[in-house]
Amino acid sequence: MPVIVKICGVRTPDDARAAVDAGADLLGLNFHPPSPRCLDLETARRIAAAVPRTPLVGVFVDAPRERVAALADAVGLAMLQFHGDEPPDHCAGWDRPVVKALRARPGDDLPARAAAYSTIDYLLLDSWLAGVPGGTGIPIDPEAARGLDPARLFVAGGLGPDTVVEVVRRLRPYGVDVASGVERAPGVKDHGKIQEFVRRAKAA
Repeated sequence: MPVIVKICGVRTPDDARAAVDAGADLLGLNFHPPSPRCLDLETARRIAAAVPRTPLVGVFVDAPRERVAALADAVGLAMLQFHGDEPPDHCAGWDRPVVKALRARPGDDLPARAAAYSTIDYLLLDSWLAGVPGGTGIPIDPEAARGLDPARLFVAGGLGPDTVVEVVRRLRPYGVDVASGVERAPGVKDHGKIQEFVRRAKAA
């Protein structure tokens, strides 16, 4: 089965349609205010209306449950992604699937950290940069995935059209996640890069 492709940090309806036309399976909408990819509710709703048959994943960083729930219902999010330091109990008990990001710090015991989130639907392995929750463009070390269940694993971190094939072939994850790797500037998607990324990921 081809890998699931998530294009994250989508900020306009045109970018959303371009990603779907390229074959993306999931679109990520960022609701973390410091991010250059952050959306307001009105824009998120316009994106949802532009691609009504494509599941949307809301990306949150240490956000209160009330805010997450309100945005999820208002936009019609299909999944929730927690990309901060959310504990396991914050990630549990939602009425839709959840992805919990784990950033691979040097020397980290990721399988032990992942075990604490064993009831969460999916894990996302991302690269680590102090003070930055994601979208760093820093390549992930595939060795960091050792001991993690590929059947519920998304891989992110520095992926792009030139690197995704090796990661998919080596790790065989459930999904891959890309934001900066298909942009020409922070938050500005490059439709050609999106097409090439999806094509190469699916063919790997």
